[in-house]
Amino acid sequence: MTDWDGLRTVVDGRLRLPGDDGFDQRTRSFNERFRDVVPAAVLSATTGADVSRAIGWSRDAGIPVVARGGGHSYAGYSTSRGLVLDLRELDSVHVDASTGLVTVGGGTQMRTLYAALRKHDLIFPLGNSDDVGIGGLVLGGGVSVVSRATGLTCDSLVRTDVVLADGSVVTCDADHHPDLFWACRGGGGGNFGVNVSFTFQARPVPATATCLVLWDWPHAVDVLATMQEVMRRAPREFAARIGVSRAVGGDAVVSVIGQHLGSADELRELLAPALAAAPATRVDIADRSYWDAAEYLHHTTAGGAFAVRTRCVSEPLAEAGLRAIVAALDKWPGSANPDGAGVALFTWGGAIADVPADATAFAHRDTLFLVSMDTSWQPDEPATVVRDNLDWLAALHREMGDYASDAAYVNFTDPDLQQWRTAYHGANAQRLAQVKRRYDPDRIFSFPQAL
Repeated sequence: MTDWDGLRTVVDGRLRLPGDDGFDQRTRSFNERFRDVVPAAVLSATTGADVSRAIGWSRDAGIPVVARGGGHSYAGYSTSRGLVLDLRELDSVHVDASTGLVTVGGGTQMRTLYAALRKHDLIFPLGNSDDVGIGGLVLGGGVSVVSRATGLTCDSLVRTDVVLADGSVVTCDADHHPDLFWACRGGGGGNFGVNVSFTFQARPVPATATCLVLWDWPHAVDVLATMQEVMRRAPREFAARIGVSRAVGGDAVVSVIGQHLGSADELRELLAPALAAAPATRVDIADRSYWDAAEYLHHTTAGGAFAVRTRCVSEPLAEAGLRAIVAALDKWPGSANPDGAGVALFTWGGAIADVPADATAFAHRDTLFLVSMDTSWQPDEPATVVRDNLDWLAALHREMGDYASDAAYVNFTDPDLQQWRTAYHGANAQRLAQVKRRYDPDRIFSFPQAL
């Protein structure tokens, strides 16, 4: 029988067992595909010392342990059937306005971080969903709507405090534990320790404009082809999500949503070829403050269960690839989830590509577009609906292999990916494995796609 009282005596945070008030809220998977995974317990850590003592206790007790910040792991890896370390109370934010250095607790979520940065008009690349945690974002690289101009989230990281598998705490940066610091910039969360603090270099907010443009489905191929060329030539100040999507009960739609660090007039000129390629049904291009733009671009979801698969391309997709995407959406099997299914081309390049692929653990610096394919369903739908959706997504992922590389984005974690080490980490996989052996030789931090 597990000695949970023994853990309670060595930590200050609250330990909850199944059935306790707040247990479900602190363990529920963002992706309800994995809602049946119920931890044995969850500890809401209040200090780094709590994390250290809990790891030591778990190691001695033989109980698997996993850290949870925002809980947004697409593959459900921020929960397990062992002990979950809930880091959400480690959410302090300290801004040094004189240097632009921002130090945040390891469980800080985006809503808290945006609110703190707004007071000082400082930014660094962040996510666009309120409850995404900073740890998962930065440890997987962190691609933001401003990354083409300012780099990845991990490119702004200057220091992090990590609780290791033996319970010790190290501060790593370019001069201290540089191999671990390298791995923490894009090697994926949960692999090397529990990061309880991060320090970032922020910069002043720029002028900003946003766009949301929609087209009817018959124009999908023309718009996709044109927008790829727009983005291939676009200045790094402009980034966009070029998408096609459909849901049951509605028509399929083509969309471009993006942000330009400049004026609306400049943005309108950049989008002119796409607006000329086909008549749009909605055109919203406007100047906004950076903070209003963040709210405008805020990601919302109906929730439920979903699956996402990704590939990378360094050049625009061939027309045959675009037609394959459109044909696949026409054959989507459907579900009751309002989020439906879709394919998005996330624009990378720019400042992301300025950093050598081996300078950080994030390997896919030469990517021009991340090709993200997704489908969703409700967790109480029949097993046949789930199977049909996953089969549809797997078929589309295979077909897109004719047009895009096998490289995948570790933050869009794909539990169905087979050769995930090379897909996520490319040429950096071997070095990451060496760092893993050095800092976690007994694999205390483990999950199905752990290094």
